[in-house]
Amino acid sequence: MNTLAKLTVVGAGPGDAELITVKGIKAIETADVILYDALINIGLLEYASPKAELIFVGKRKGCYAYQQEQINELIVSRAKSHGHVVRLKGGDPFIFGRGAEEIDYAKQFGIKTYVVPGISSAIAVPAYQGIPLTKRGASESFWVITGTTKSHQISKDIALAAQSSATVVILMGMGKLSEIVQIFSSENKNDTAVAIIQNGTTERENVGIGKISTIESIVAKKQLSSPAIIVIGAVVNQRVELNSICQKVEVQFV
Repeated sequence: MNTLAKLTVVGAGPGDAELITVKGIKAIETADVILYDALINIGLLEYASPKAELIFVGKRKGCYAYQQEQINELIVSRAKSHGHVVRLKGGDPFIFGRGAEEIDYAKQFGIKTYVVPGISSAIAVPAYQGIPLTKRGASESFWVITGTTKSHQISKDIALAAQSSATVVILMGMGKLSEIVQIFSSENKNDTAVAIIQNGTTERENVGIGKISTIESIVAKKQLSSPAIIVIGAVVNQRVELNSICQKVEVQFV
């Protein structure tokens, strides 16, 4: 085995190419092979060495370039043959990113493993729209939940979160939006504010803001789809004015 064999799992941040850590850039620069996902900003690959092998292993619209088992095997084989493998993932690799699974697999083969945390889209995307996930008098805590579980069912944690006064951030939840609305409606939260942010922190950002009772019609009107983040809670009405917000969002509560 290559004595330099190692894996660095790197969080690429939420989409804006500048929202990556210095340590993450250094890892990309020293990589012999980069396995990158669909949600990373392609501009980050410009930091790679001209000699580095770049392999797309993400999925687009439900189509997988590689299954997870194949990605695991690719990490090990390339580390053994080439040396330093960087696994470049959107957001933070330890938040619904399967980074820990890939590290566990690589370690079985004696490969040195490292992680570079990234800025999670769960926090950064609302922030770019001026939405604080916690604010005194509005929210004391927040949940970050996957909308769709491994079995393709809606997470049971959403029902628990709907019973609380916390801000609820749902990733990968657009396919379950109707079920999410029903859950919050059953808790008498039809008037609770909701923001849906598609392609957050990028030039393609698209935003819809409304209430539980109106958000589905707003999604249809604005043609919002994945990848998007759903933010539910009083803090959506506590948005701060930011000069960096590209376009003024029309708030629709009708």
